[in-house]
Amino acid sequence: MNPPHTTPRETSPTDAPTVGVVILTMGDRDKELRALLHSVTAQEGDPATVVVLAQGVELPVLPVLPEHVAVVELPENLGIPGGRNAGVRWLREHGGVDIVLVLDDDGLLPRTDTLRLVREAFTANPRLGIVGFRIADENGHSQRRHVPRLRGADPLLSGPVTTYLGGAHAIRARVIDEVGEFPAPFFYAHEETDFAWRALDAGWDIDYRADLVLHHPRTPASRHAVYYRNTARNRVWLAKRHLPAVLVPIYLASWAAYTLAQRPPMAGLRSWWAGFFEGVRTACPPRRPMRWRTVWRMTRLGRPPVI
Repeated sequence: MNPPHTTPRETSPTDAPTVGVVILTMGDRDKELRALLHSVTAQEGDPATVVVLAQGVELPVLPVLPEHVAVVELPENLGIPGGRNAGVRWLREHGGVDIVLVLDDDGLLPRTDTLRLVREAFTANPRLGIVGFRIADENGHSQRRHVPRLRGADPLLSGPVTTYLGGAHAIRARVIDEVGEFPAPFFYAHEETDFAWRALDAGWDIDYRADLVLHHPRTPASRHAVYYRNTARNRVWLAKRHLPAVLVPIYLASWAAYTLAQRPPMAGLRSWWAGFFEGVRTACPPRRPMRWRTVWRMTRLGRPPVI
């Protein structure tokens, strides 16, 4: 179900868009979370409203927080998309914002002008719906999987893309009002792609900005216990929800071939196939196939929705 529509805040040309920051945590990164909060509150300009959501855990006592930083302990782990939805609802209930910024709890904003650049980006382009950050390790290097283009082309090259990174991104609140929340049943994996496809189909732009940086430890995606199963299941759900019928088998075949080419460990491959057939057997409504002009738009941007 889509969230209730909220009327965007009336702004004059001289007003800076308001920013809300959503941070999910499992309560096991106390030191990193403190550093992230410090980097967010050190940003130039008007302070952002920050909500930290503990996913079914009790957080250790944090130092005295600024007035605009709140901590919410959720009764259960809602997963990444469900937790983000809870964060967006909290921001709505506490006055609303123009831009929702999502950050990983073990990340860090190394520059103090990041929020200013985000505000300027959305102000300059009224059709800009989503801005993806560049995620870099402690040495400033970006992993190939963190570049939202095929072949992991130059991470320092900014420009329009068809998806974005979940660990650090900003969304115009109007886009969430228009296309709906993150897909909570996904729990983990590909919720960003699902949201990006809906935003593109609604006519919004997605930009990758190399100058907006989140420092993040260098880690493999497969560190998560549910990685292989959820990746496969959610790929199937993604195709069934959003692709024209003729493209569904092409998309799934290409991803199956890609997975086999990566030669995952046997246990991972068994988990992947279990997730794949779970996605085939079970539904994840609603089904709203994207328009063919969106398929063509994605193709022109270098990533047709079959790869």
